[in-house]
Amino acid sequence: MGNLDFIYKRKSIRKFKDEVVPKEDILKLLDAAVHAPSPKHQQNWHFVVLQNKELIDKMADVVTKSHEHIGALAKTEKDQKTHMSVIKYYTLFRNAPVVVLVYACEYKMIEYKILKENGASQEELDRLTSAQSGAQGIGAAVENFLLGASAMGYGACYMTGPSHAKNEIEELIGLKKDGYELMSMIALGVPEENTPPQPKRKPLEEVVTFID
Repeated sequence: MGNLDFIYKRKSIRKFKDEVVPKEDILKLLDAAVHAPSPKHQQNWHFVVLQNKELIDKMADVVTKSHEHIGALAKTEKDQKTHMSVIKYYTLFRNAPVVVLVYACEYKMIEYKILKENGASQEELDRLTSAQSGAQGIGAAVENFLLGASAMGYGACYMTGPSHAKNEIEELIGLKKDGYELMSMIALGVPEENTPPQPKRKPLEEVVTFID
């Protein structure tokens, strides 16, 4: 249990081999995901697994169209170029054999209800919800999935950028689950050889404070 190599070898994989990922392996990773900590144990997640190449291609086209539309709204050429420069990262899932869409429902806070009923200001309510507890639970589940993929020899990429096309994506795949909306997606597959190394992290002394 003391060996943390499965953490340190994890990196975002953006190129995949044309190999099928067995359903039983996908289920193992999803089981790891749902064993993540969940605020108030609400488990406000739902996962949609896509393996249909044609559907994945259409989804990438939808994201491309949305991205281009937003780019066309930019007020300056610099902003437009910056925006369009990341489109390849937002659509890299096109070449993945598996795409997992991560949905979430509302995270219910009894504190919010109590404070609101007692005339709390909007500032107080906003401060309460600023921790985004529901989103933190989703992130924990995704991280379990990513670490599991790394440990099993797969490559994965956690993506939130394509969510600017969430309405179009939801319509495309036809998910009808009341109260749920798309939060993020994970591209999954067998990684290509010689993928780029993991980017350097900030040194601990920049991001850690000890208070004695």
